[in-house]
Amino acid sequence: MNDFQVTIIGGGPGGYVSAIRAAQLGLKTALIEKETVGGLCLNWGCIPSKALLRNSEVLNLIKESDEFGIKIDNFTPDFSQAVKRSRKVVRKLTTGVSYLLKKNKVQVFEDTAELISSNEINLKSANTSITSDNIVLATGSIFMEFPNMPIDESKVITSRQALELKDVPKNIIIVGGGATGVEFSYIFNAYGSEVTIVELADRILNKEDKSISDELSKIYKKKGINIITDALIDTLDVSEKNVVAHLKVKDERMDLEVDTVLVAVGAVGNINGLGLEKIGVETDRGWINIDNFMKTNIDNIYAIGDVTGKLLQAHVASHQGVVVAEKIAGLNPEPINDYIDMPRAIYCEPQIASIGLTEEEVREKGYNIKTGIFPLSASGKALGLGHSEGFSKLIFDEETGELLGAHLIGANVSELLGEIGILKLLEGSSKEIGDLVHPHPTISEALKESSLGALGSAIHI
Repeated sequence: MNDFQVTIIGGGPGGYVSAIRAAQLGLKTALIEKETVGGLCLNWGCIPSKALLRNSEVLNLIKESDEFGIKIDNFTPDFSQAVKRSRKVVRKLTTGVSYLLKKNKVQVFEDTAELISSNEINLKSANTSITSDNIVLATGSIFMEFPNMPIDESKVITSRQALELKDVPKNIIIVGGGATGVEFSYIFNAYGSEVTIVELADRILNKEDKSISDELSKIYKKKGINIITDALIDTLDVSEKNVVAHLKVKDERMDLEVDTVLVAVGAVGNINGLGLEKIGVETDRGWINIDNFMKTNIDNIYAIGDVTGKLLQAHVASHQGVVVAEKIAGLNPEPINDYIDMPRAIYCEPQIASIGLTEEEVREKGYNIKTGIFPLSASGKALGLGHSEGFSKLIFDEETGELLGAHLIGANVSELLGEIGILKLLEGSSKEIGDLVHPHPTISEALKESSLGALGSAIHI
């Protein structure tokens, strides 16, 4: 008989959620985490960065206070205090996660794990091993290293070091115009840095609907953020004083001299040292292969979260973790057949929220569509907030009215993803969301107006 029925390796939002759910279902459960429970997301990713983003929003609100009839003179932003606040938020949450694990009688091992067999795990620091009927790999992802941009954690940094800075760089290059890149661009811009985004693709947020990318680019340029696309870093000359970045921009060369370079691009599964090769767990380009129930090619070994490379979002990892726990417990959870209908959120200002296919993807698949777009400049709530930039864009199948994709940019639009997710889950139509009474005034009215716009019956535009 094995020591545990389920053992999860990695205590991030996938691992600890899976452990708690497994324990709730009566399974004897262990969690192995080599650092602090909560993983990269809670400790050095989504939570502290969102705390800093909130500081940046407050700072920008103070800068714009005259517009609200409030005059504020001689204020001094302190980035180090913002970082301290973010760490305070993290400590509160990690303490809460530890309490929940203890409450649910999950045995936590603070150690580094290595697979010895499909049922045995070596705890390296303790120099012992445990056995388990089932093993769930939830080790997350790590930053890719690029030979032309070696990380020295001082002048050339990742988001991990950015979350510990005492002072804001006077000027900074952010390599990568994805979610991490645009979020940190907003933070540093708010605190007075001269920010330049260097993006390899022809637009920032190139995975999002093009209209979203175009809108954020326009807003960021208005804020003074420089965006260079079709560009890559060739080499970096790093000195104690500064960094000179040598860029290739299309067919031209460009040199930029800055204080700091933040590399916000590239991730790979955190699988080194896990012992996957010894027991034959299949991987593909650094990610662990899984089926629709997150099972690997070995029957009793599962993988969840970033390490699978499916969709690197904390809520996706948590959902995968619940499905795995319920599958092991003998329940009948719904498999995850695709990830296109998982909500995606980016927390810059304005926020970006999306579910489903982009317009480009819809057209590639040959759908006939109806699209409803509602600008937040026509939203009473957005105007009242003083943040009326952005829009709601909903894409429907012309014949059935089924929602194919939702793409929003604007104040607090991430909060609308729950409603859109329910609509997708219940296979709702443009008419149903158009008929639904929304409270006034709210940002959520933009969804109703977008739906009505697709039907040709919008009221407020």
